[in-house]
Amino acid sequence: MVTRVSTVGNYNAVITNLMNAQLRQLEAGERVSTQKNGHDLKGFARNDELLTAMKSMQVRLQGYSDQNTLIADKLTTQDTSLNQVADSAQAIRQAIADTLASGDATNLMTEIQGQMNKAVGAMNTRYNGAYLFGGGLINTQPVTATTLASLTAGPPISSFFQNDQFKATTQLDDATKVTTGILASDIGTPMLTGLQTIEAFDQSASGPFNGALSPAQRTFLQNQLATWDTVHTGAVALAAQNGMVQQRVDQIKSDLGSRQTTLTTMIGGITDADMAQASADLTMAQTSFQAAAQVFQTLKNSSLLSLLQIQ
Repeated sequence: MVTRVSTVGNYNAVITNLMNAQLRQLEAGERVSTQKNGHDLKGFARNDELLTAMKSMQVRLQGYSDQNTLIADKLTTQDTSLNQVADSAQAIRQAIADTLASGDATNLMTEIQGQMNKAVGAMNTRYNGAYLFGGGLINTQPVTATTLASLTAGPPISSFFQNDQFKATTQLDDATKVTTGILASDIGTPMLTGLQTIEAFDQSASGPFNGALSPAQRTFLQNQLATWDTVHTGAVALAAQNGMVQQRVDQIKSDLGSRQTTLTTMIGGITDADMAQASADLTMAQTSFQAAAQVFQTLKNSSLLSLLQIQ
């Protein structure tokens, strides 16, 4: 049997090889220029479901990471405010101790009023326009007490706190939720109660504190030292509680960073081109294209039509 060889058949075979070589060259060139195995999921057909899942996880982890950055900043602001309240409690205790040591109470109430102003200011701290310690009432000033005298005007201490009982919680990752909210009433009730006691004594028949201490005043102030130790300890405990949440947030942030790095590496293993292999494929595709083009030119020159034209 004789195999029929025709010019048309040869041309079709050569053109097919030429087009395939050109396509391989374009694909290899794209991998080299983009350093990726493809530009959409079609380019990763064998791993499209896995890649989609990893991309979704990457977005979720980034969302947690961005949120935790904001939470860490908020907790830092809370830490500053809580420590200011603790410092004010310690300063009041120190003012009482200094008064007992000197026997002169001339400046005591002025110093205590100043520390009250600092503590109330700290409890009314705003973050991003919202009151930190108001619970769910982020637009309502949580502490309304302004002077020592207002504490003994009749309303109970609880009336000076406008926060509700909502404590904000945050989902740090898929498995970890923490309480980040602290209420002004939890922070300030012991302090305002202690200040009310001092102000009531100052307004009583045993007051005011405006000069040399009387025996009754000395006894009262001596008893107040333990009270303000307790107030200070309570404020420090709240700051420590906030610090523990800060530490947990930092740990989760670090873990999320590690997981994101690992995930990026895994995604890169699918999407990133092997540049050495891509370069080799490009060189081979270019050679194949040149060879196919050369065969096409040779076939063209050796066709019957060309021979007849030469004749």
